[in-house]
Amino acid sequence: MPPTTADATRERIIDAAQECFGRFGVAKTTMEDVAAAAGLSRATVYRAVTGGREELILAVVLRDLRRFLDLLTERLRALPSVPDAIVEGCVDAVTFVRSDPTVARFLVPEAAGHMQAAVAGAAEHVLDLCCEHVRPYFALAQGRGLLRADIEVEGTVEFLFRIITSLIVMDRDRDADGLRTFLRTYVVPVIVSG
Repeated sequence: MPPTTADATRERIIDAAQECFGRFGVAKTTMEDVAAAAGLSRATVYRAVTGGREELILAVVLRDLRRFLDLLTERLRALPSVPDAIVEGCVDAVTFVRSDPTVARFLVPEAAGHMQAAVAGAAEHVLDLCCEHVRPYFALAQGRGLLRADIEVEGTVEFLFRIITSLIVMDRDRDADGLRTFLRTYVVPVIVSG
């Protein structure tokens, strides 16, 4: 089904916002900058993005997150075990956030105040999106007795989200192998059935 004009306009605006965030930084990008980059009037941009900058920030982050989750889902299918999927999924998520230019722009100190409002409302969207991607594999693994029977996908995804966030924020100078060891030792046993 082809995108509607409204959907195409919104994508054009999100593309322009991503370009402006890269060029000017999150803190200095204005809605006028986005309108100019999109080749649209400010009125059109404000009609399409009623939540203003916070909505644009969230839209850019969620679009990149969807792309990452699609790639991650394909990668995790090829891994031989649930512990491997947990470890490699977490390592990939930490690497993605630290290295993705779009997401990394939001982690610089100048963006913190502007990002805080967007992030405050974004957590539920991010968790829902992650659950949506993980749910089929989670149900299959739990049905096979590979995951603890008393846990649910939402709680597990939230737990992993909190772990990943803390690993991003509190970098302990672990290389990828050190991070894998940490995850296998402390995180995997909480989720995998013993």
